[in-house]
Amino acid sequence: MSYTIEESRPEWDAAICRIIKDIGAEYGAVGEGFGPSDAEVAAMSQHYARETKSLYLIARVGDEVVGGGGVASFQGSDEVCELRKLFLLPESRGLGIGKDLAQRCLAFAELAGYRSCYLDTLAGMAGAIALYEKLGFRHLERPLDGTLHGGCDVWMLKEFQGNEPEATTQL
Repeated sequence: MSYTIEESRPEWDAAICRIIKDIGAEYGAVGEGFGPSDAEVAAMSQHYARETKSLYLIARVGDEVVGGGGVASFQGSDEVCELRKLFLLPESRGLGIGKDLAQRCLAFAELAGYRSCYLDTLAGMAGAIALYEKLGFRHLERPLDGTLHGGCDVWMLKEFQGNEPEATTQL
C-alpha cells in the first residue's frame, strides 16, 4: 500500500481528531488522563510548529487520512520531548506507516536538540509497544513527573546518542 506523510494542515484536523478519538475509544483511552481527551486534538495543526520544536505528521493513503503522530517538548523542557498521539486506523496497521511516522518524529526531535524522548501508552497497545521497543525505547517504572496522562500504565524513554541525525532520514 502506497502512502504519503506530510506535516499536519488545517484541512486534516477533523479527520485526525476523529481517528485519535476513535482509536482511543477502541483501547479504553477515554476521558481525563488520556491523550485523546487533550484539547489540542480538536485542531492538531494549530498546536505543532517547527519554530516551537514540535511537529505533527499526517499519513494519507490517496486522499484519506489514515493516521498521524507528533513530537513536542515535554512540559516545556529543552532536553526532553514527548512522542505524542501516534494513532493509525486498523486497516493501516502493520504496513510500516507507524514506524515511518515514529522515525520521522524522532529524527526531528534529535535534530531539534532534544536529548531524550518520553512516551506514555496503554499495556493493551501491544503492537505499539513492540514498535517502541524496536526503536530503542526502554520501559520506565513510573511516569515522568508532570505527565498529564495519569490513565496510562506504560511509560517509556529513548535516549538519543547524539544530536547528529542519520543523513538518510527524511522529515
